[in-house]
Formats: sequence, C-alpha cells, structure tokens
Amino acid sequence: MLLIFAGFISLGTWQVIRLQWKLDLIERVDQRVHTTPVPAPGFPAWSHITASTDEYRHVQASGVFLHEKTVLVLASTELGGGFWVITPLALADQTVILVNRGFIPEKMAASYRASSEKDRAPSDTSTIQVTGLLRMTEPGGGFLRKNDAAGNRWYSRDVNAIATATGLARSAPFFIDADANPANNQAHAQQNEASASSPVAGLTVIHFHNNHLIYALVWFSLAAMTAAAWAYVMRDRKNVSAANTGNTA
Repeated sequence: MLLIFAGFISLGTWQVIRLQWKLDLIERVDQRVHTTPVPAPGFPAWSHITASTDEYRHVQASGVFLHEKTVLVLASTELGGGFWVITPLALADQTVILVNRGFIPEKMAASYRASSEKDRAPSDTSTIQVTGLLRMTEPGGGFLRKNDAAGNRWYSRDVNAIATATGLARSAPFFIDADANPANNQAHAQQNEASASSPVAGLTVIHFHNNHLIYALVWFSLAAMTAAAWAYVMRDRKNVSAANTGNTA
C-alpha cells in the first residue's frame, strides 16, 4: 500500500511539473507570435533550429516566388476543406524557403492550377517581402494517407519531400505560414471568391493540449483513496485485535 501511495504521489507530482512546463511553453509561444518580425534564420543556423526554441517565431524574408514550383497541400480549416498553396521563395543567397501563402477552397483548386500558369512563369522576378510564422516540417503525410510525390498529392507540409519533388536545392528545414492579407481574407469571408486574388493567409491554429492539471488531480485523488483504504484496513485490524483480546480475557 505504501508503494502504491508513493507511486500515485510521484505521478501526480510529475504532472504538476509538466503543467508548469506547458504553461511556460504557451507563454513563450504567445510572445513569439506577437513580436516584431525578425529575419528568418539563414543557412548557417538551420542545423540548430528546433520546435521548442524556434517554432511560431514571427519572421520575415525577402525574395522571388518560384510560382512554377507551387504545390497544393490538402487542408482543413475554419473556412472548410481545401488546399494550402505552398510556393518556394528564392532568397538572394541562393537558398529557398517554402512559404504557405494561404488557403484556397477545394472547388478553386482546378481553376487555380489552370488560371495561374501565366502568373507562375519563371520569368516573374518580382522581389517581395514575406512575413509570417516559422513552422516546422510535417513529414510523412496526413492521417492514414502518405504523401505521393510522384502523383503530386500532398497531405502534409513535408518540407524535405516537397523540396526534393520540385528540384529545390538548399531548401530551409522549415516553412513560413504567411501573415494574413486583410483585404483578400475579407473577400473570402464574404464568399466573393472572384475578388479574392490570392490565397487566404493567417489561418495558423496555435493550440496546445493542456490536461496536466486534470491528470494531477486524478493521481492525487487515487493517492488519497489509497491512504484512506490503508487507514480503514489498519483500523479494522485494530478493532479485530481488540475484540480477540477481549474474548481471550
């Protein structure tokens, strides 16, 4: 009983520690999201990028969109089902960062591929600045569906796989979720898709499951129940012993 009690206390304490860690993480991420954009990590820093220290940093990068290498990745958003529009951004130092330019509805995918061929010409060398949130790669694919590079069917934003499939060299190990374009997002919100000239950006969902307090209360409750059961057993044994002593006398 003592070992069981100690085990429950240990598990409850571990959940309290995890709770504090999760609250600190949420606070750090909130600070990253709302800070002034900083330059996206350059090539020398790529090997040191981690989710715990870098994901959701507000960053910016300037370069030329390689529209001819755009891919569509299946997406489910608050606007419904559709696709993320992922376009490589070529930087001046010959490196590339994939940019999630935003969301388009599923019914626009075919027309987007057809109507944007002219816009995706490699001769377009306009330099633009992108701001958004640094996101880590999503390898493999979606739930029960693997990315199919050969068939150009993508279910997750797998940076390495997309870069390989589109022939990109020196591609960053992260991508950027572009900030919202208020005018374009308003057009989609009003379902005026003809006025929405580009994908709806700024739909990043930042949510961390935080059930550690509940788990801690469960473990501590079980510890309390164990202690109560131990006390009951000990009292019952004491009463039985006293009764036996009285009968003997």
